[in-house]
Amino acid sequence: IMTEFDPSLTSSYENGIYGLPYTEEDSQLILIPMPWEVTASYGGGSALGPETILKASPQIDLYDFEFKKAYEKGIHMLEISDEIMQKNAQGRQQAKLIFEYIENNGPKLSDSLLKAQESINQQSQELQKQLKQQCLDYLKKGKTPCVIGGDHSVPLGAIEAYSEHYNGDYGILHVDAHADLRVAYQGFTQSHASIMDNVLKLPKPPKRLVQVGIRDFCKEEFDYIESHPNISCFFDRELKKLSYKGLSWNYLCEKIVNELPQNVYISFDIDGLTPNLCPHTGTPVPGGINFEEMVHLLSTLSNSGKNIIGFDLCEVAPDPTDSENEWDGNVGARVLYQLCGWTLKSQK
Repeated sequence: IMTEFDPSLTSSYENGIYGLPYTEEDSQLILIPMPWEVTASYGGGSALGPETILKASPQIDLYDFEFKKAYEKGIHMLEISDEIMQKNAQGRQQAKLIFEYIENNGPKLSDSLLKAQESINQQSQELQKQLKQQCLDYLKKGKTPCVIGGDHSVPLGAIEAYSEHYNGDYGILHVDAHADLRVAYQGFTQSHASIMDNVLKLPKPPKRLVQVGIRDFCKEEFDYIESHPNISCFFDRELKKLSYKGLSWNYLCEKIVNELPQNVYISFDIDGLTPNLCPHTGTPVPGGINFEEMVHLLSTLSNSGKNIIGFDLCEVAPDPTDSENEWDGNVGARVLYQLCGWTLKSQK
């Protein structure tokens, strides 16, 4: 692995994530871009998330006074798939017709729209299988595959690969504004609103699902959380109440981390943060955690001695009205770098 890269020379390596020169073979962390958002039901643009993050990444200084030069273990981002982008564009148009029909006519679809819905579900399942196999291949090589979405439906294949590789001996730290526990949403079984329900139905589900920042959910999801023995949800409002009563964020982070087993996968939806940080994410919700609170949570997890086995980052979307505005990409790239750094630091 190369170890003498000077981060100040990022312009010399502008085609790599963060300007890093590491190849796939050199790298411990393999970032897999998944530009797929077919089932996004409100705002769009997350299919451009990987590209948006990549473009913003070279401006970031890479030395961190906590995880130091963790990047020297190697971080490499694969090329963004034109094929997936094309399939996403086609599927997105079909899904929009379904959304519009349901909004105007109710949930009973015409035969043609039912066929389109089934086609999208099948494509999502195929994508899941492809991503699962890709991640399993990297895991067998001793590497750490991580996913950049796309909407929050896309990491299911990666999580299934980790479930199989670790034989279910892991937990998930889920940072999000939404519970994502719907059985299906608008007829899509692999919706961004169903990712955690699908995860809990895997043949080898995680030992624990620990949710942080949740502040938007339906009654069925709340009942699911309350009744499921393996879910611990730190609702955003409850975290705020405890902080208003004088409990420190450090204390709350330790409580969160204590709920997790030794091996931890992180599933991070950018809308778990306060919406001023990534305002163009598809489903922004008031509230959430700020950037430094996020960093401290990851620091607490990594420094606890637990092993961060992998992660995904989803729902980063660019400003659709101003292509020069890199704010969402800037924040997304910084969140991604923190996930990379603390993951690499935790792996002994």
